[in-house]
Amino acid sequence: MKQLTILGSTGSIGCSTLDVVRHNPEHFRVIALVAGKNVSRMVEQCLEFSPRYAVMDDDASAHLLNASLKQLGSQTEVLSGQQAACEMAALDEVDQVMAAIVGAAGLLPTLAAIRAGKTILLANKESLVTCGRLFMDAVKRSKAQLLPVDSEHNAIFQSMPQPIQHNLGYADLEQNGVMSVLLTGSGGPFRETPLHELASMTPDQACRHPNWSMGRKISVDSATMMNKGLEYIEARWLFNASARQMEVLIHPQSVIHSMVRYQDGSVLAQLGEPDMRTPIAHTMAWPNRVTSGVKPLDFCKLSALTFSAPDYQRYPCLKLAMEAFEQGQAATTALNAANEVVVAAFLAEEIRFTDIADLNLAVLEQMDLEEPQSVDDVLRVDAIAREVARKQVMRLAS
Repeated sequence: MKQLTILGSTGSIGCSTLDVVRHNPEHFRVIALVAGKNVSRMVEQCLEFSPRYAVMDDDASAHLLNASLKQLGSQTEVLSGQQAACEMAALDEVDQVMAAIVGAAGLLPTLAAIRAGKTILLANKESLVTCGRLFMDAVKRSKAQLLPVDSEHNAIFQSMPQPIQHNLGYADLEQNGVMSVLLTGSGGPFRETPLHELASMTPDQACRHPNWSMGRKISVDSATMMNKGLEYIEARWLFNASARQMEVLIHPQSVIHSMVRYQDGSVLAQLGEPDMRTPIAHTMAWPNRVTSGVKPLDFCKLSALTFSAPDYQRYPCLKLAMEAFEQGQAATTALNAANEVVVAAFLAEEIRFTDIADLNLAVLEQMDLEEPQSVDDVLRVDAIAREVARKQVMRLAS
C-alpha cells in the first residue's frame, strides 16, 4: 500500500486525488493533508480519510479545524504554517507526495519532498516555470522520482521510453530514439474569433472553455495560450528537450493529450476523456494501473480529430513564453508573476483581453535581473515582477 501526503488537498487536483483514493482504498492510504484556508472542506476530508496529520496555511484556520475535528471525535493532529507543510512532504512513512499547491506557496514543500527522495506527483506549475534548474538539480542529487500530473506532460511521459521515464530532465532524447515532443492545446474559446474582435472579449467569454472545466485564471490562460507557453517551459525542463525538439499543435477536441515523435517515423499518443483523474491515477499507481473513476473513451462517438499550427498573432503569449525560456529563469519567473497580476486585472475588468500580452511583454522589457541561484532569489524576482506589473496595469487603467 502506498502512503500519501497531499499538498493542496482542498483544491481541484487535491479533491480529484482523493477521489482516486476513494476508488482504490486497498492501494492508497492518506497520511497527511495540507491546504490553505478552506476549513469546511478539510473537515470533510479528515472525517472521510482519517489522515494522521492535517495542515492549514495559518493559525486561525488551524484553530478552527482543530476545534471542529475534536468536536466530531477525529484523532487527526492539526498543524499550521509552511514549515509544517514541508515536514509533511518529507515524512519517513510517506512514499508519494501530490504537489498541488498553486503558486509560490507550493515551492518549498515540493522542494522538501524532492530533497527527501520521495516520489513527487507534480501538479504545481511554478516548480518548473520558476525553479526548473534548481528543482531538476535537486531531483538528481536526491534520486527522487518526478511524475508529471498535468495532462499534457503526463501524456508525453506515458509515450516516452522507460529510460527517459526513469531519468526525467537528464536523459538524452536523441539517444533514446525520440525526434520531438508534440504538445497539444485546444486553442481556447477564441480560436476562431476574428482578430479585430479580441480586444472586446469579456472575462465571462474568456472563461467558457470548450472542453475542460477549470478555474477562471487558468481559463483565461487557455484563451491566451499562456497555459501552453508555461507547459512548453515545463516540458523543456522535464524532458530535457531543445527548442528544435518541441512542437506545439492546436487540437480543438482535446482528445489527444500530447504525443511523442520517434526517429523511425512512429508517433505515440495518449488519448482519453478530458478528466484529470486519469493522469492523477496514472502517477499514483505508476508503473502499474488502477481504476480512476473516469468513463472509457468511446471512439464511436468521437468527431474528427483536427490539428493546426498556432497563429502567434492570435496567441502572442505563447511566443512570449517560448522566448522567455531562452532568456533564462529570471525571465520565466517574471513572466509567470506578471501574467498572474495582469490576468487578475482582466478578470476585474480593469484592462482589455488584448492588453494581457502587451503588459506581459512590457514587464519583461522593463526588468533586468540576474539569474536566480536559490528559491529566495526566485521569490525576489517574482515580487519585483508583480510590482512592475501592477504599475503597468495602473498606468494603462488610469
